[in-house]
Amino acid sequence: MYFVRTARERDLEKVRALLAESFHATYDGLHGRARVDDLIAHLFSPAALKTRLVRKDAEFLVADDGRNIGGMGYAAMSQQLTKTVMLHLLYVRPALQRQGIGRDIFAELETCFPDAEIMRLEVEPQNAAAIAFYRTHGFTEVGRNENSGAGQSGIPALVLEKRLAG
Repeated sequence: MYFVRTARERDLEKVRALLAESFHATYDGLHGRARVDDLIAHLFSPAALKTRLVRKDAEFLVADDGRNIGGMGYAAMSQQLTKTVMLHLLYVRPALQRQGIGRDIFAELETCFPDAEIMRLEVEPQNAAAIAFYRTHGFTEVGRNENSGAGQSGIPALVLEKRLAG
């Protein structure tokens, strides 16, 4: 049984391992292992994870069974869009997917931003499982980004949004 809670600094090494495993399982076939290794090194360095952990207008959650971290989620208020929270990360260890862990993390994240009216995210267009998950949870497509992430990545993304209960 996994329980969702706020991440702590001592969780970050396990979170990084979960993200690396999930990213390779999800993206190696789309972008190649070397490109995914580069993304992991850049996006999930210990310093990058700690910056997310201490950000004041954000929530960094983990699903914990007392021994292992089975999933994680990270969302933060947008710096550009009014009353919009950006869901940056929602990943579940591949062997634990389809057991409700992602749903539970997402449900908690939805309640963490009382001033937000919209939740927005970007998802890889070929990540059918993630797109289906988000559509099931009320997201609709509102656009595309041809350079998702930092710089001119060349990695496309669908932009999805959901109105939050107010």
